[in-house]
Amino acid sequence: MSVNTSHAGKGVLIYAGECIILFCDHVTMEFGGALPPEMKGNKTGRLYLTSHRVIFNNKDAKDRLQSFAAPFFSLKESEVELEQPVFGANYIKGTVVAQPNGGWNGQAKFKLTFKHGGAIEFGQALLKVASLATRNMDNGYRDAPPPYSQPSATWAQAPPPAYAPPTGGYYGWVPPVNTFPDRPPADGVFMYEAPPPYPGIGGHNGYTNATGATGMSAADAKAQEAAQSAYYDPNNPQYAYVPPPAYSESPPSYDVATKKNH
Repeated sequence: MSVNTSHAGKGVLIYAGECIILFCDHVTMEFGGALPPEMKGNKTGRLYLTSHRVIFNNKDAKDRLQSFAAPFFSLKESEVELEQPVFGANYIKGTVVAQPNGGWNGQAKFKLTFKHGGAIEFGQALLKVASLATRNMDNGYRDAPPPYSQPSATWAQAPPPAYAPPTGGYYGWVPPVNTFPDRPPADGVFMYEAPPPYPGIGGHNGYTNATGATGMSAADAKAQEAAQSAYYDPNNPQYAYVPPPAYSESPPSYDVATKKNH
């Protein structure tokens, strides 16, 4: 997990090719353990589940901690739990490990409380996306994750596909957009020109590997992101077009498909 690397102005800052799957406002996050001063205390703000990580943006502009982001490989999935107390709001708790060069060291307990509901649905979606994304990662990511560094590339306001409702789902799984119908403000999502430094739910396309080699150009990464998410018209929000999933293998030729085995 890294701190103060995923915000721009009053909005969230994501990579080219990264897609916001779920968005929830009015979430409180708190940490436990031996932590730097800026990570102590309750923080209230917005929570984003993306194709590559979970991001929290603090609403308090005066707080020293404005944002923190946790790639799925930095979460100890076996310790992520969904709690439903008899009294009080439901919440998600778990353990997150710091990324190299991420602004802090060690690991921390975290607790996410959803004041307006949705903790269980968000938690289930988080675990599902994390499971799908980690299939695309080598086993070495958890033991030796890539060092984190903020991209030197410039950033600008993101195009609508970065935060369009993914109504078509992913690999047969549909996010609980009925529970989280709100989307981030159109002027509150910003995007780097650089792709993510690790793979996400869409696989290995469009990320920078540990050697610094980029899987595809920034323009291609944006095209990949648009192709894998819903095409969304802000003037007609109740409709979205979701392209069919891409397959790694090409379909057989006509001759091969019609050839009879003797």
